[in-house]
Amino acid sequence: MTELTYLEAIRQALLEEMERDPAVLCLGEDIGAYGGAFKVTAGLLERFGERRVIDTPVAEAAIVGAAAGAAHMGFRPVCEMQFIDFISCAYDMLTNYVATSRYRAFLPCPIVVRGPAGGYVRGGPFHSQNPEAAFLHTPGLKIVYPATPADAKGLLKAAIRDDDPVLFFEHKYLYRRIRGAVPAGDHVVPLGRARLAREGRDLSIITYAATVWTALEAAERLEQADGLSVEVLDLRTLLPLDDDALVTTVRKTNRALILHEDTVTGGLAGEITARINELAFEWLDAPVRRVAAHDVPLPYAPQLEDFVLPQVSDVMAAARWVAKY
Repeated sequence: MTELTYLEAIRQALLEEMERDPAVLCLGEDIGAYGGAFKVTAGLLERFGERRVIDTPVAEAAIVGAAAGAAHMGFRPVCEMQFIDFISCAYDMLTNYVATSRYRAFLPCPIVVRGPAGGYVRGGPFHSQNPEAAFLHTPGLKIVYPATPADAKGLLKAAIRDDDPVLFFEHKYLYRRIRGAVPAGDHVVPLGRARLAREGRDLSIITYAATVWTALEAAERLEQADGLSVEVLDLRTLLPLDDDALVTTVRKTNRALILHEDTVTGGLAGEITARINELAFEWLDAPVRRVAAHDVPLPYAPQLEDFVLPQVSDVMAAARWVAKY
């Protein structure tokens, strides 16, 4: 085990996969000599050269299109969006071409599109979004959003090796704030399997990414203040969802709260609620409750951002409501 930050774990996964497989290459804006906007790719250009660490124009659709062509020719490209907000510029390429290429033309498209997402950093409306739900209904894509350094490394390695296109969201708030033990060597975490982050008996909080840590803090406070035993399920992979893990935790605690940083309307919580109602309704002792961001663009002002995004106090209030229903 090695203690790494979330960012260092991602860099280590890229380095190890590029060393393991010469077909893996990276492309994106300023990822070479500059090392990326957050320095995730620092040192890769010196190690692997400009034929495998490729600086691109500021053109997200072109980045994904070039990666798709490379993937068809046997490469495994990893694209970096400088900020994941601008993945919207490549939405057509990802949904109309990349996600359908294997189905309609038998063309392999093993690409990873990764980049920094999320708020809590005072980045405002153009650099703080969580656009994962915009891609959730696109067959052919996989979506990953890790919360810990170990998962950041293991899931990225799995994503690079996967034969389907994977969107890999990295929460920028976690880049340098979270440290944790990361297994040395070839640590691979399978896609599509959730992680039980905390055992509990009375209530399940189902979440992912940075709000896993919000949920864990709320769970600790609820146990101390109210004696509530709160389970926390970290989804890790959002597409496909781990239905077995959802059912298992609901059958165990009989109460569920879904927490995410994305907006409440159209967010992943709606899909998870539907699946719980379809697969485990008879085990519920209370309605499923959602805690998510308000339906507004994320403000720059710290006080306003804190109001819009879920806080520990919001989770505690919702958990108490569900527990006492």
